[in-house]
Amino acid sequence: MPIRSYTNWNVRQSDRAEQIEPYRKYVFICEGAKTEPSYFRRLIDIRKQLGIHPLIDLCLWEKTDEDKNLSFAKNLVKFAKKQKNNPDADFDPEHDKIVVVFDGDIFEEKVRGYDELIDEIEKEDIAAVTNPGFELFLILHVEGSFEQHIKGNESKFLKKNEKGKYNYAYEVLRRLTQKNAKKNSEIGKLADNVFVAIEQEKKINQDIRRLKGRVSSNIGKIIENIIHEVPPL
Repeated sequence: MPIRSYTNWNVRQSDRAEQIEPYRKYVFICEGAKTEPSYFRRLIDIRKQLGIHPLIDLCLWEKTDEDKNLSFAKNLVKFAKKQKNNPDADFDPEHDKIVVVFDGDIFEEKVRGYDELIDEIEKEDIAAVTNPGFELFLILHVEGSFEQHIKGNESKFLKKNEKGKYNYAYEVLRRLTQKNAKKNSEIGKLADNVFVAIEQEKKINQDIRRLKGRVSSNIGKIIENIIHEVPPL
């Protein structure tokens, strides 16, 4: 099976005699294989505490087998399209949405076609992008982190280190949490502070079409929209 699906929909409904189908399912597909899945699994686990409507389901599709190490954003979009047609995925194209989560850093210099990629995703689904990477969004979960660590330091986040990596956000996050985001799945528990992240994200650029050269994220905005969605009667 090319995907492993994580949701708490069945668990939540197990004490009810009649199974209820969700009105809409938001399916997260992540570029990263460790940090991002840890976060979205936790977000799914606490969906009730976040006040997400009972008929809105959250689901994480994790890559397996030959797709396990798939990363590059354009390949991720192809993977998402393929899984929509997978009968095991139980995807309703009329109502459900895929949220494609990827880093914008590779589009800072060498990779072209960013605008076209966003257009392709947003024809039917949702593009969730962080620049330079997902660690930036995680930093926003720490109270006061924008003022203390991001404001005035934007250029540091978008500068490569001596190994050619955008590593500054990772190092800041490690100092703040004492956790290695690339190896420690406990980093996902930052999702408990998602309301802090939602508010702090509004202080940076959330327009992913104006991403280049800007510290950016729209993941909090997407989560906030999901929290506030009320299905029609």
